[in-house]
Amino acid sequence: MSGRASFHPDLYPVARFLPGSVHPELIVRLLRLRAGLRRSPKIPSVPRAAGVIAHDALVPGLDGTHSLRVRVYRPEPVRSPVPALLWIHGGGFVMGDSEIDEGNNMALVRETGIAVAAVNYRLAPEHPFPAPIEDCRAALRWLHAEAKTLGVLPHRIAIGGASAGAGLAAGLALMAHDRNELPIAFQLLIYPMLDDRTALRTDIDMSGVRLWNNKCNRFGWSSYLRKPPGSADVPSYAAPARRENLSGLPPAWIGVGTLDLFHDEDLLYAKRLNESGASCELRVVEGAYHGFDLFSPKAPVVKQFRQSYVDAMRRALFEN
Repeated sequence: MSGRASFHPDLYPVARFLPGSVHPELIVRLLRLRAGLRRSPKIPSVPRAAGVIAHDALVPGLDGTHSLRVRVYRPEPVRSPVPALLWIHGGGFVMGDSEIDEGNNMALVRETGIAVAAVNYRLAPEHPFPAPIEDCRAALRWLHAEAKTLGVLPHRIAIGGASAGAGLAAGLALMAHDRNELPIAFQLLIYPMLDDRTALRTDIDMSGVRLWNNKCNRFGWSSYLRKPPGSADVPSYAAPARRENLSGLPPAWIGVGTLDLFHDEDLLYAKRLNESGASCELRVVEGAYHGFDLFSPKAPVVKQFRQSYVDAMRRALFEN
């Protein structure tokens, strides 16, 4: 990225008031303090909405020492079996939960007729790599194993996420491919966090960066990797951009804005996927910052962005 920032006209009214950084270290401390003050963990209530039925499931972790919660959204009335999306939330590896994207997940169910399973994985720095991705793998294994009970087509399961969640999804796709297990039909990667080495860059114009700058990025990656970003021995399951061979991976959709800190790493990953024979549809939004779709959901450019990945997912899960 170079030159001064120029926000998309649809996004400017909100973008001009947003900070360049969300100070994740302070937010994480406050969130953990609040959680520690509770007598028992707070489980968000299961939503009730027209056209969607939801329930929570406890899924055994792969290490046998813990369970994780997965919230499953299905079409109502039930028309089984249906394709499914394993959704992995964002938050820089250190924040968030499976409910932060609840509105969009329910909308996907209503619009496409698929099921969505949102995984509440463990967070860094308390649980660094590989704990978060292993939780996502456990959820994917559970989704395959319980496909008949859930009314899901096991050969039509996609994985996806936003930001760090999309990075986890990309890493999970690599892991599933290498171990020849858990077939994945599609990768939905919304402004994915793929490359720890971006945290070392000093050549990025930060004037248009919003919410997640490189200071945040260094904290997120250091928390997740338990070592400085850019270290020589970072595994590709943690930072998928480190992977040299991307052949054999499922088709993907990648979307990112030109003012997003992850713009360059996302474009390069999409290019390398296509060069490797793993098709990737790329959607670049001029003048869009990280998380722009969350802050201006009714903006025409956001609706177009969202429609692009909804259409791509429909093609992958229903037409192929």
